[in-house]
Amino acid sequence: MRTRTLKLVALLSVALVALVAVGVRAAQDGTNRGDLRFVVVSHGQASDPFWSVVENGVSQAADDMGVEVEYQSPGGEFDVVAMAQLIDAAVASEPDGLVVSIPDPDALGDSIRAAVEADIPVISMNSGSDVAADFGLLTHVGQTEYEAGVGAGQRMGEAGVTNALCVNQEVGNVALDERCRGFTDGLGESGGTVEVLEASLADPGESQSRIEAALSGNEEIDGMLTLGPTGAAPAMDAIEAAGVGDRVQLATFDLSVDVLEAIRDGNMLFAIDQQQYLQGYLPIVLLTLNTTNLNTVANDVIQTGPGFVTQENAERVIELSEAGTR
Repeated sequence: MRTRTLKLVALLSVALVALVAVGVRAAQDGTNRGDLRFVVVSHGQASDPFWSVVENGVSQAADDMGVEVEYQSPGGEFDVVAMAQLIDAAVASEPDGLVVSIPDPDALGDSIRAAVEADIPVISMNSGSDVAADFGLLTHVGQTEYEAGVGAGQRMGEAGVTNALCVNQEVGNVALDERCRGFTDGLGESGGTVEVLEASLADPGESQSRIEAALSGNEEIDGMLTLGPTGAAPAMDAIEAAGVGDRVQLATFDLSVDVLEAIRDGNMLFAIDQQQYLQGYLPIVLLTLNTTNLNTVANDVIQTGPGFVTQENAERVIELSEAGTR
C-alpha cells in the first residue's frame, strides 16, 4: 500500500513539474497570467494553525504563477450556510477558477454545481474527495479521510491501544466523521473499540472538561485520537490534568508547533500529516495551467496524504514548520 502511494506521488510530481514547464512556455508565448483571478473558499477558521498553512500554500502559488487569488472562509465557528453564501458570491463575481473545500456535500452541492454550470473550472481540496467527480470538478487535492483514519487505528492497535476516544471538534463535517469511522474500523482489526466524543472548536476549555470527564468516567480508555491541532491542545491538557499520561496514548491528525514538540518529547504517539501546504498550492497551479494551456490531470484525487510524523522525524518537520509550510 505504501509502495503504491509513493509511486503515485512520484509520478504526480513528475507530471506537475512537466505541467509547470508547459505553463511557463505558455506565459512566454504571450499569455497574460496577471489578468487571471481565482477564488478559494474553505471552511477552515483563521485561528486554526492548520488552515494558516493552507493559506500560505495558496499565497505562494499565486506568487509563483503570477495570478491573483482571493482566499475566503466563514468567520467564527464552522458554518456551511455562510460558506455556501461565499461560494455563491464568488460565482457571481465570475472568477477564472474556483477552489473549494467540501465538508458538507448536501449543504454546498447546489452552490458548487452552479459554478460548474457557469463554466467556471472548480477544484476541491482538503475535504470532498468522495464527491468531486460526481460534481464535475477538475480534480480533488487532499487525502482520503476514511483510509487515513484506518491507518491511525492500525498504528494505535500496534501500540497496544484497546479502548480509545475519537475526539471530533466539528461533528457534521463529513471529512472528520469519516476519520472517526476509519479509526474505529482500523482499531477494530486488533480487537479495539472506539467511542466518539464531541468537542468544541470555539471553546478549548469546554473541550478539555469534556475529555477529562470521559477519562475519569472510564478507566479502560488507553488511547485517544484527535482530528486536528485545535482538538489536540485541549486533549493534551486534559491528559495532564487527569494524571493519566502513563495510561493514555495520544495521536492526532494534522500538525502544529505544540503537536510536533509533543511528538518529539515522547508525549504523543504520532500525527497524521496530509501536507496541507500542497492542498493550497497545487490547485492554484492546476487552475493556472488549465486556464492558460488547457492542461488537466487524469486522477479524480491527487493524494497529499496520509503521511505519519513520529518521534523519528519530528525535529526535521519542526524546522520546516517555522517557515509556515508544514
